Amino acid sequence: MVLTLYVLLTGVGFAAGVLVATFVDGLSAPALYGVIELPATALGFSVYGGVTIATVLGVPLALVIYVSRRIDDPDAVE
Repeated sequence: MVLTLYVLLTGVGFAAGVLVATFVDGLSAPALYGVIELPATALGFSVYGGVTIATVLGVPLALVIYVSRRIDDPDAVE
């Protein structure tokens, strides 16, 4: 269920990027992670929105998975 929600929210990020690029005029090009310049098109903003949401939700989710698998394991290597 959590992974389904993760995928759905990432899809919302992609859709929001398309909607912003479609309905807002005069936007400057987004920079993914502040480094990778993307075009100021619907595709560029959708990639920016989707990847940003995937990162913001994915990193904490990965940390929770990592910690939950290791916290009560007596054989875990430290």
